[in-house]
Amino acid sequence: MTVFAFGINHRTAPLDLREKAAIAPERMVDALQALVAEAEMGEAAILSTCNRTEIYGTGGDVARTLAWLADFAGINASELEASRYYFEREESVRHMMKVACGLDSMIIGEPQILGQLKSAYAVAREAGTVDTQLNQAFQQSFAVAKRVRTETAIGQNPVSVAYAAVSLSQQIFANMRDVSALLIGAGETVELVARHLKDKRVGRVIIANRTLSHAGQLAENFGAEPILLSEIGDYLAYADMVISSTASQLPVLGKGAVESALRKRKHKPMFMVDIAVPRDIEPQVGDLDDVYLYTVDDLKEVIQENLRSREDAAAKASEIIEQGVTSWLRQFNALDAVDTIRAYRETAEDLRDEELSRALRALEKGEAPEQVVRQMARTLTNKLLHTPTKRLKEAGEAGKQEHIEWANKLFGLNQADETGNENE
Repeated sequence: MTVFAFGINHRTAPLDLREKAAIAPERMVDALQALVAEAEMGEAAILSTCNRTEIYGTGGDVARTLAWLADFAGINASELEASRYYFEREESVRHMMKVACGLDSMIIGEPQILGQLKSAYAVAREAGTVDTQLNQAFQQSFAVAKRVRTETAIGQNPVSVAYAAVSLSQQIFANMRDVSALLIGAGETVELVARHLKDKRVGRVIIANRTLSHAGQLAENFGAEPILLSEIGDYLAYADMVISSTASQLPVLGKGAVESALRKRKHKPMFMVDIAVPRDIEPQVGDLDDVYLYTVDDLKEVIQENLRSREDAAAKASEIIEQGVTSWLRQFNALDAVDTIRAYRETAEDLRDEELSRALRALEKGEAPEQVVRQMARTLTNKLLHTPTKRLKEAGEAGKQEHIEWANKLFGLNQADETGNENE
C-alpha cells in the first residue's frame, strides 16, 4: 500500500466549503476509525484547521476518500470534487513536508501548523489508525521541519494570522492607546493576538472565554480583563476592536447583539476580525453600517506584504524538503524488502534448528563430534544453497544474464578490489 494525501485548503476551496469540511476535535477519533473502516484504508490521519482539511492515509483511493468525507461532513460530493487535491507516494510526502514547514500556509513559514500536524499525528495514534508507513512519513516531515526552522530564517519575522489581524487594525486606528479590544477565545491564536496588541500598547484588552479560569490565565499574562462568553453583551458596546477565534461549531456573536452594541455606541464604528473556522461571527454582521468585518480570507492582502522577507528562506526550505523526500523514498522502498528478508531469515533459521536437532541426536547416540559437526555444516550449506543454485541454473538456461549479474551483487561475488582489479 502506498501513502497518499487528500484534501482542500485556502488555495482550492472557499471559506464556506472549508467550514463544512472542518472536523471538530471531539469528533476526530470517531472520524478516523470510521474513515479506516468505510474507505477501506490501512492507515489514516486527519489534519483539520481553519485553512485546510487533509486526510493522510495508505490503501484506499481518491473516490472512496472523497465519498467518505462528503458523507461525514454533509457536503455535496461534486462541490468537494471541484476543490480537492490528491497526491501519492513521494508527492504526498512532499506535500506533508511543505505543510509541516509552513510553505503551504496562507502565511509562509507560520509556526502554528507544525504543532497542529503533530497533534493530528498524536490523535491518530490514540485512535490506533497509524502504523509503519504513516509513522515514517510523519517522523520524516517533523525532522525536515526542524531542519528548516534551524537552518533558515523562515520563522524569524512575526508573520501569522494573528499578526496580520493586528496589522490591519493599525490601518484603521491612528492611536492604538485609545483602542479598547475584545478578544473572544483563549487558545493559541488569541494568545498571539494579545501579545501583538500588548506590543502595540493597546489601551484596554478584554478576553472572553467559555471558562473564566482559562480567560483569567491568559488575561493575567497581558494585563487584560477576563470575562465569560455569556457576558459579551455587557462589554461589546465598549469594544472598538473585536477579534475572535474559538473552536465553537456555532457562531458566538450574532447580528442582533452587534446591532444593540452599535446603538449604545451611537454608531461609532467597530473593527471585527473573525479568524475562526467555522466562523464565530455571523456573516450578516458584515452587512451592518459602522461595522468593518474581516475573515481569514480577507487577511490575504495584509499577509502578502509580510511575505517578501521569507522568500529566500522558502527557497532554502524547498531544498531541504527535497532532501527529506529522497530520504523518505529510500526508507519507503526499503519496506518492500522487509517481508522478503523476514521470510528468508525464518527459512534459514528453520533449517538451522532442524540440522541442529539432528546433530544433537547424533551426539547423544555417541557419534564422533567432529563427524557430526562436519555433517551438520555440509547438510546446512547444501540446503541453503539448493534453491538459489537451482534458480541461477534456470536463469542461465533462459539467457537471463541480468539475473546472474544481480546474484553476483547480492552475494558479493567477483567484487573489484581497492586497485580496481577483479579478485582472482
